[in-house]
Amino acid sequence: MPPSSASTTDASRSASAGGGVQSLERAFDLLERMADAGGEVGLSELSVSSGLPLPTIHRLMRTLVACGYVRQQTNRRYALGPRLIRLGESASRLLGTWARPYLARLVEETGETANMALLDGDDVVYVAQVPSKHSMRMFTEVGRRVLPHSTGVGKALLAHTPPEEVRALLARTGMPAATEKTITTPDGFLAALERMRSAGYAVDDNEQEMGVRCLAVPVLGAPTAAAISISGPAGRVTDEATERIVPVLQEVARDLSEALANTAAAQG
Repeated sequence: MPPSSASTTDASRSASAGGGVQSLERAFDLLERMADAGGEVGLSELSVSSGLPLPTIHRLMRTLVACGYVRQQTNRRYALGPRLIRLGESASRLLGTWARPYLARLVEETGETANMALLDGDDVVYVAQVPSKHSMRMFTEVGRRVLPHSTGVGKALLAHTPPEEVRALLARTGMPAATEKTITTPDGFLAALERMRSAGYAVDDNEQEMGVRCLAVPVLGAPTAAAISISGPAGRVTDEATERIVPVLQEVARDLSEALANTAAAQG
């Protein structure tokens, strides 16, 4: 007996919905792969990395270009598009909002200003801050961008990045000296990353601003590369204080990572 028209329609809708979900998953996967490749790729590169046939990739990219999430360059390669910036900025603000209670806990337990930063392209961008209650305290404007090589959060964000990728980033940004203590060579920075991995935390010792020390740790498992830090006058953030502060930083980072993972699981 042939299926009823209602059953056929329902089946068609189900298949169409399944195909739509698959296309959506593939489109997001391509965007992620473009980001991993530095934001600009060719179709053949995407085909090799994703395993998808070229006609499928071409169809998806046409849709992404039409929506403004990807743009085609004059050399026929594809680059991430400007509409992603608004999404990224909104997501960064939301991530900063989620982090604020954890940063407030850091301030309460360490007495120093707490920050959260993300890696955005080749830059470090601060997305949240809770200031210290001390009259002498550090202040970094939310939204400020800095180069990774002169900051504690930069070291924490890049600590688990392959050395060749770190060298490529440093070649793109340069390594200007913010102070006389700024690390200005790739080998020196890679050595600092090794110390960070060994110790479990990164230090900015008067490297971004004289008289200021910063301690930072990565938020492992965050949806994008993220780090939290405390910063304060070098006279307060001493080696003795570091021994007390670092375990607190690491504990808060673990708790924040777990909260972000639970939020993602609940939304999934």
